Amino acid sequence: VQLVQSGGGLAQSGGSLRLSCAASGKIFGIEEMAWYRQAPGKERELVASITRSGSSNVVDSVKGRFTISRDNGANTVYLQMNGLKSEDTAVYYCRAEFVWPRIKDIYWGQGTQVTVSS
Repeated sequence: VQLVQSGGGLAQSGGSLRLSCAASGKIFGIEEMAWYRQAPGKERELVASITRSGSSNVVDSVKGRFTISRDNGANTVYLQMNGLKSEDTAVYYCRAEFVWPRIKDIYWGQGTQVTVSS
C-alpha cells in the first residue's frame, strides 16, 4: 500500500493550488483521509480531514480558503487551496487510515512542497 501525492509548487499570494493524493496497492478500505503540513522549524499540523462518508473538517486558519474532498472509487483525496497566503508555505502530507479485517494502519504520502510568494 502506498500514497502518492501530486500537485503543489509555487503560487503567488492570493493564488490557488490543488493537491492530490492517490492510494494504491492491496486496499480493503480507507477510513479517514487527511492533509497535514509542516513549515520550516515548526511541528507538523493538521490542515483538514474527511471521513469515508464525506464528513469534513478544516482548521480555522484555512477555513473559507481550503476545501478537502475525496473520491472513494479512485481512493484519492484532494486539497483545493484558494486565497493562498505566505503563511501557507510548507510541505504538505496526506495521511490515510487503511483498514483490513481486524487490522488498521496509517500511511503517509511522500510530501509536497507548497511555496507562496508575497
